[in-house]
Amino acid sequence: MLERLQRVLGLQTIPGVFFTSAGIALLFVILAIPFDQEVAGAFAVLTGWVAHHLGWFYIFSVSSLLVFLLWLAVSRYGSIRLGSDDARPDYSTLTWFTMLFAAGIGTILMFWGVAEPVSHFVKPPFNDVEPGSEQAASDAMTIALYHFGLHTWTIFAMPGLAIAYFSYRHQLPMRISSLFYPILGKRTYGPIGWTVDVIAVLGTLFGVATSLGLGALQLNSGLSYLFGVPTTGWVQVVLIAVITSIAAVSVAFGLDKGVRRLSQINIGLAILLLLTVFVVGPSVFIANGMVESVGSYISALPWLAFWTDTFKASDWQRQWTLFYWAWTITWAPYVGIFIARISRGRTIREFITGVLFAPTAFTLVWFGIFGLSAISVEMDGQIALAEHVQQDPSVAIFAFLEAFPLTQLASLLSVIIIIVFFTTSSDSASLVIDMLTRREDQPSLVRQRIFWAAAQGVIAATMLLAGGLEALQNVITALGLPFCLLLMFMAVSLYRALKADSLGYSVNELVQGRAFDKVNATAGTQQEPKNVQ
Repeated sequence: MLERLQRVLGLQTIPGVFFTSAGIALLFVILAIPFDQEVAGAFAVLTGWVAHHLGWFYIFSVSSLLVFLLWLAVSRYGSIRLGSDDARPDYSTLTWFTMLFAAGIGTILMFWGVAEPVSHFVKPPFNDVEPGSEQAASDAMTIALYHFGLHTWTIFAMPGLAIAYFSYRHQLPMRISSLFYPILGKRTYGPIGWTVDVIAVLGTLFGVATSLGLGALQLNSGLSYLFGVPTTGWVQVVLIAVITSIAAVSVAFGLDKGVRRLSQINIGLAILLLLTVFVVGPSVFIANGMVESVGSYISALPWLAFWTDTFKASDWQRQWTLFYWAWTITWAPYVGIFIARISRGRTIREFITGVLFAPTAFTLVWFGIFGLSAISVEMDGQIALAEHVQQDPSVAIFAFLEAFPLTQLASLLSVIIIIVFFTTSSDSASLVIDMLTRREDQPSLVRQRIFWAAAQGVIAATMLLAGGLEALQNVITALGLPFCLLLMFMAVSLYRALKADSLGYSVNELVQGRAFDKVNATAGTQQEPKNVQ
């Protein structure tokens, strides 16, 4: 029946993945619009249960994956190339980095670059820290860097590395289900594999929709500041519709013409805004604070990475760390595949080093300039920044810019940057979802990519109308759990394949058991790898 429906609609898909994913998304929208309060309440209850019973699992999983990736980078597996042994990167390092950033967390940095440090500065998560103190300022920067540094990019790097390895090294389809081929074998191409891909599609849809929702909140605040546009749910829905339309046009051009060019333009605009704030802001204070913040982040990372707030009965972890990890995890299939698409030819060591440390370094600079400047503004009492942030975090960056010259121009530039980040997130996600829902031998149809771009916008609008920021947080914290489990299995699957690869065995031999048996038999011995055709 699904294949007949596909022929009638003129689509090129894996029917079980495409129609199941689209059907579940449609069902959510149909239920959430008339029963918005009930749906929001149900996700609030589910999120509370997940946070109370499985919050520790989120914390442990992400930190364990970071340790695993760092070990891979320095191990003998680090020299394995993502492709044939003579393959070379498709993109220059600079272009690769700009695409990583724009499709990764550009929108997130714009939203939280000011809001998070100020929030922790005036309301520290630690009992023995006085709000507004020097220690509160230091802790605020450390926590912000923890949330947006190595851990965030670990969540993106894990699926990205696994996808690139299995696709370019073993010619498996570029889908999440392929990562489990060493475990599932031929069942990867059946209902079990389709279920994995459906989870990945839904995670991507809701994860990107959450970002679009946050972007709409922030755009509404910016337009309200600049032009007096009212701040309402329906204005935000209109903004989502407009930006989704722009993303649909971009996605029609594909990866090279659409996403790459927008990414390069936007990284330039973001750096311009960054340098402007640094030059007109408290430059010496920022420089001193950035150096100190890096040291504080590095020294606090070992204990902070496994901190679960055990001895304090508060909701802080659910509202901040668990939300971030779950949100990033739902993005992981999309960003992972996108990173894999642009990373062919690099070694595993190059991939891990680049994906973990280059964006983290930029994040350190971003929060160093925006976060420290915002804390300085709050400490000097120039404007009631903390009051704005606590009332509505989406207005944070625009309230912050009031403390500097050329406020209107800087705010307008911020709005443009948010729009382009909004667009690159949506169009690159649409490209990835299209890949997840069709076979590699099927053409990528423009109308399918546009459909997924529209679906993200509709889900974002629905969640906003169902409860705004709190609804976005609750839905994502609950939905991130299934893919968190997949990430852990993904690491096991990758390790098994790398172990066999280092001895020259193919992934098919690994599935059949022959390679893994020989890997175990030769563990600790020196053996020349055989050539596998």
